[in-house]
Amino acid sequence: MAEWSFITNHGRVLTAIAMYTGQTARQIGDTAGITERAAHKIINDLEDEGYVSKTRTGRRNSYRIHANVPLKDDISNAAVGELLAVLGWKQGRRQAKGTEMNKG
Repeated sequence: MAEWSFITNHGRVLTAIAMYTGQTARQIGDTAGITERAAHKIINDLEDEGYVSKTRTGRRNSYRIHANVPLKDDISNAAVGELLAVLGWKQGRRQAKGTEMNKG
C-alpha cells in the first residue's frame, strides 16, 4: 500500500515555519521531508497567498505567520492559525531550532 498523509507538503512547510521560524529553506525542507527546491517553491506559494511573510535579516530570511488568513478550502471557515494550533503551534512562542517536527 502506498504511503500517504492527511497533511499536504504545503501544510507541512507552513507547520515547519510556524514551529521553527529561524530555519533556512533547506532546514524547512528537511523538517517537512521535501527538497530545498520544493520548500522554496512552497514558501513562495504561501507568501503569494498571504499565509506568511518573509523578512531578510542579514543573509537569512525570517518568517511571520498570518494566523487569521482563512484556510484555502471549501469545507471550513477556519483560519490557518486554528489548524496550526491543532498541530501544536503556540502563537508567539518559538521552539528550539534543533527540535524536529513529527514526521509520522
